[in-house]
Amino acid sequence: MNIDNDLRRIALQERELQFEQFNLDTAWELGSALRRMAAERKLGVVIDITLFSMQVFYAALEGATPDNPNWVRRKRNTVFRLFKSSYATGLGLLKQQTNLQAKLGLPDAEYAAHGGSFPIVLKGTGCIGAVTVSGLPQREDHNLVVEALAELFKTDHATLKLED
Repeated sequence: MNIDNDLRRIALQERELQFEQFNLDTAWELGSALRRMAAERKLGVVIDITLFSMQVFYAALEGATPDNPNWVRRKRNTVFRLFKSSYATGLGLLKQQTNLQAKLGLPDAEYAAHGGSFPIVLKGTGCIGAVTVSGLPQREDHNLVVEALAELFKTDHATLKLED
């Protein structure tokens, strides 16, 4: 993994995976795609889609742990605060050799700069929520979200995924 390459690719993902509209049906479609992918692969994850106003999708699959919902909350808080993916935040901080507490005074109990939460951006409006997965290594959490978004957008996932 090359941090700079990943940061460039995540910036591309965040530009390309923006919604013209997002409603409760969209949340259901995205959440269901994530749940289907995770179930087919037997991944023990928690999936959450939350808008700034309310949670609109939640699923926990066999193998998820009681810690996963807390990781979801903390990663989602990071997206809600910085309006970019939690993985990009973590990689940027790693490159700067710092963390959220030292750089922004954000406590670890409330924020996590680990991969798995991706902003739901409405074109012309900005970030309106986040889609979050927890239960896998952070890069895999991030990749699963991007794969589901690419499927929803009918975009070639190969052009967006992080390089191996």
